[in-house]
Amino acid sequence: MMMVSMIKRRLKKGKTYEDFRRAWYHTTGFGIDSDSFLEPEPPLGRLYTVINAFDPREIIVIGFGPELSEEVLESVLNIDVEERLHNPLDDVIEPVIDRSFGVLVSEDDFSPKGAIEYQDPSVGGVETDLKESEELIKLVRREIESASTRRDKKRQERDKNNSE
Repeated sequence: MMMVSMIKRRLKKGKTYEDFRRAWYHTTGFGIDSDSFLEPEPPLGRLYTVINAFDPREIIVIGFGPELSEEVLESVLNIDVEERLHNPLDDVIEPVIDRSFGVLVSEDDFSPKGAIEYQDPSVGGVETDLKESEELIKLVRREIESASTRRDKKRQERDKNNSE
């Protein structure tokens, strides 16, 4: 199972998407390699940016992470913590950020025309083990909280060193 993140940020008045993109753009990749010659769906490590049609100052970034494990999750989150420390967004976005992180438990195709029969939850044709999902959700929550604590601590240390 994979982690999904949805981060909503609001541009400060007078700032543009291009301002956001220049500040936000990662300078270090997540290091996700595919052992397969097939591209995974959705592509892992790719982030999808959406500008809200009803509020163009709202920028939503959606990301699909790799197969979940504590080691992989910690590595990816460490990269993101360092990115935000070295490339802060404070001058471009409002301070309140809406963050949602979770575990992908089902992908459903409602594109066929006509009636569709109920299907049990599955991803990539593999039925979802909801007990396993519960454990992965706990793992994601724990690792996100840990990464947030590390980021805040490093930010405080950086700010303290800059004020001295």
